[in-house]
Amino acid sequence: MPANSPQPAAHDAAPYDALLLYSFGGPNKPEDVVPFLRNVTAGKGIPDERLEQVGEHYYGFGGKSPINEQNLALKAALEAELAARGIDLPVVWGNRNWEPYTSDALAELEKLGAKRAVALVTSAYASYSGDRQYREDLAITLDKRGQLGPDGSTGVQFDKIRAYFNHPGFVQANVDAVVEAYAELAAKGGSGADAKLVFVTHSIPDTMEAASGVGHATYSEQHMDVAALVAAAVGEQLGHAVEWELAYCSRSGPPSQPWLEPDVNDLLTERAEEGLRNVVLSPIGFVSDHMEVAYDLDTEALATAAELGLTAVRAGTVGTRAPFVQGLVDLIVERAGLARGEQVDEATVGALPAFPSVAPPLSCLRRHEEPSGIPALCSEDMHR
Repeated sequence: MPANSPQPAAHDAAPYDALLLYSFGGPNKPEDVVPFLRNVTAGKGIPDERLEQVGEHYYGFGGKSPINEQNLALKAALEAELAARGIDLPVVWGNRNWEPYTSDALAELEKLGAKRAVALVTSAYASYSGDRQYREDLAITLDKRGQLGPDGSTGVQFDKIRAYFNHPGFVQANVDAVVEAYAELAAKGGSGADAKLVFVTHSIPDTMEAASGVGHATYSEQHMDVAALVAAAVGEQLGHAVEWELAYCSRSGPPSQPWLEPDVNDLLTERAEEGLRNVVLSPIGFVSDHMEVAYDLDTEALATAAELGLTAVRAGTVGTRAPFVQGLVDLIVERAGLARGEQVDEATVGALPAFPSVAPPLSCLRRHEEPSGIPALCSEDMHR
């Protein structure tokens, strides 16, 4: 699954004159935690006392999320890869929920004189929280600035890179990370031959899962496709078959609301009772080691494994691994070619096709068949 491609010329980024690296955001210090969580939970009426309790995960890490530094590292890696290919494309970073906000990124793009930017969301999969919510946030921010028309932005124009879960670069970077984890497991005295590979991603409500399947495979189906690819490639490198399962973490919301299962801690408990003794956890649903990885896996899941007597290793995320970064730049070049109306080979691996760069109508809603009425950029709904 090579992620390398021929070195394109600078004009291969045209018509884009900027790249928006678009992420979730996170607090930088203890005083940021509750205001940040207010942003994340806006409109839900959650009192600050409850947010203080939720924020304990962040306070345990000094009130600072790792995500911001990791986004800066990814930004630098993208800039270096673009420069190495001779592509002059400034990279602007913005977040939905913390500084620099979407509005800050738009202001920076305007200051640069950008006319048409391509957005790269730090989520590989298509669902409301990983796709449409970012496109809605762009539309809402543009509307507040008086720059949203019936067909999209009347200021800086935006396109979006497609969901990249099945791009060769993303898959290869995960393969590399898991192979390294098996080597670490062996160094700890664990047996790789009988180790279970447990892929982990962020859980979502069942209603969001159903909505994610409008126009393409659902959120869980996307993960299953990637997991099968990674496990097969890892098995080839290790010289033996690898048994794997998909689990979920970071569930929130009322207990009465069904979310995707099994929870990773429940799965580890069940498998330990069945005789499992060695496990590799692969955070395949995450691009970097942010709070869901640092707390839900490195803290909670590894503690569960220890209590169960399991030898456990957590594989790395794709982060700034070369295949991933190179693949992202390949995707920028691919999206630019599509914008120019060219025939483009949309590289994929696995059973699923390339997802559309322009989202299908009413795709990735928060709730299945319940349109919110909020416009979303880069979609057929906006004629873009």
